[in-house]
Amino acid sequence: MRSSRDGRRRRRPVLRRPDAHVGDVHRAGPLRGLAVDLGSSGARAWVPGQGLVTGGPGGWDEHARRPVRRGRIIDAESCAGLLERLADAALGARRQDSVIVLSHPVLAGREHRAQARELLAALGVSGAVVLNSASAAAACAGPPDGGPVLVVDMGAELTEVALLVDGTVVDARQTDAGLTDLEPGSMPAELARNVLDMITSMWREDQHGAVRGALRRGPVLTGGGALHGEVTDRIAGCLGAPVSIARDPSTTVVRGAALVLESLLGSAGADPDPARPVRLR
Repeated sequence: MRSSRDGRRRRRPVLRRPDAHVGDVHRAGPLRGLAVDLGSSGARAWVPGQGLVTGGPGGWDEHARRPVRRGRIIDAESCAGLLERLADAALGARRQDSVIVLSHPVLAGREHRAQARELLAALGVSGAVVLNSASAAAACAGPPDGGPVLVVDMGAELTEVALLVDGTVVDARQTDAGLTDLEPGSMPAELARNVLDMITSMWREDQHGAVRGALRRGPVLTGGGALHGEVTDRIAGCLGAPVSIARDPSTTVVRGAALVLESLLGSAGADPDPARPVRLR
């Protein structure tokens, strides 16, 4: 059943500073890194200097129960196994000089974030960052000047809208419905309606004109839903505003997490264009 969550009305902070609870990011030696997006449809990872990690159909075993549903970790053991394989392939067995950035849904609860930190701690890395997906997407596809921006992430089992001002999430909405929940014939209309309802809700509570400013610039559309022209055209038409479709929208979050990782490593790192894939062992 579809449900909706609202970050502002719950009177809780939407954005938390990226957490580096698993050790400190330091330069005791040549740092290496891995950026990971654990999604409901699969897992994506990025290695600086190498590019997108591939590991079967989205990283999950297509015959097994998926360990992440509606953006929430429901099978920590399976997630731990996948992260271990990713870390082995990208970083090797010795990871004391490495950093991992892991994204989570913008309205993920405290329990989900705590589970994510525990999973990273078990990998033996020297530093770990837990980053919300909206900030990651904005880092990859948002405007460079840091003004107001709306990020719309239309995924397999979640649809999220977040408002960022100067790089900080100030409001967010989430609907527990995504591409896999909708019939193909009704998907464009229903998905666009969910997005528009969330943007309208944010507009009504906006006291400083940030939503209006973000709409003038055009929302950034990411996730698998942004690959469907009927959806993006309908959203643009109903809003009466241009939309910006992220390049390769299904990987926007992991590429943004990779940019955050590269800034932590203090080097130019990999070009965001996919380079040589790293395959799981």
